[in-house]
Amino acid sequence: MLKEKIRRGESGILLYGIVPPKICCSAEDLARISKLCSRRVNGCECDGIVIYDLQDESARTQQKRTFEFAGTIDPARYYTQYLRTDKEAIIYRAVGKYDEAEFREILSRGASELGVFVGAGSKSEENKLYLSRAYEIKNEVAPRLCIGGICIPERHEKSRDEHLKVAEKTANGCEFFITQAVYNVQNAKNFIDDYAALQGKKVPIIFTFTPCGSLKTLEFMQWLGISVPEFLQRQLRGSVDILQSSTAMCAEMFEFIYEYALAKGVSAGANIES
Repeated sequence: MLKEKIRRGESGILLYGIVPPKICCSAEDLARISKLCSRRVNGCECDGIVIYDLQDESARTQQKRTFEFAGTIDPARYYTQYLRTDKEAIIYRAVGKYDEAEFREILSRGASELGVFVGAGSKSEENKLYLSRAYEIKNEVAPRLCIGGICIPERHEKSRDEHLKVAEKTANGCEFFITQAVYNVQNAKNFIDDYAALQGKKVPIIFTFTPCGSLKTLEFMQWLGISVPEFLQRQLRGSVDILQSSTAMCAEMFEFIYEYALAKGVSAGANIES
């Protein structure tokens, strides 16, 4: 089981990340999308799936959003009511979207035994609930829930303290971490170096890889704060098949990061976004 692999600190955990359909989907489109997604998920030889809880993030930057934000179906509802799969799910929660009563209700339903709590995208965002309080509520309402946190190598490159944030969240109960999409291997290496040097408990770090299907998607990834080195941008822009090229890049990057982390004593896995 995925939870046991996480708690044993195993390397090589493989996840498949999906975004629920938009709220505005018709019933027919929702059924069709869910059927296709279920088939795809069930055909994957992965340890589990990741279902995201999207937040706008426009307050994080003054740059115009590449794609207009559209709300999506609740991730737990999508997993329990629409997906037809036996795969275990890690359900994301952007905790700032919920007030305390809502968050308690969500946790009490127990849609999955695994989750990731995500804080606000920026300090200027309005928060109904902070991560520190979310951890407390989790301990009260769902003590058996295996929770993870997010890790952002780009943030580490700027502040050099992401490894300390990971350690602090681990002390608050996080048992694994999933990164933002990785295209900058050097940033990932720097984080691994500093995390490996820390004293104390180490938990699995699952690196996210996102194949890019168009130049517009590349632009959006950069809007999200994902660091794509200039030489990789040139390769993608000059590629005949950008999706195939980016998929090959992702596979090469994970192979390197996995071996590098293993040599440093850090358990690394992969989350492949659809």
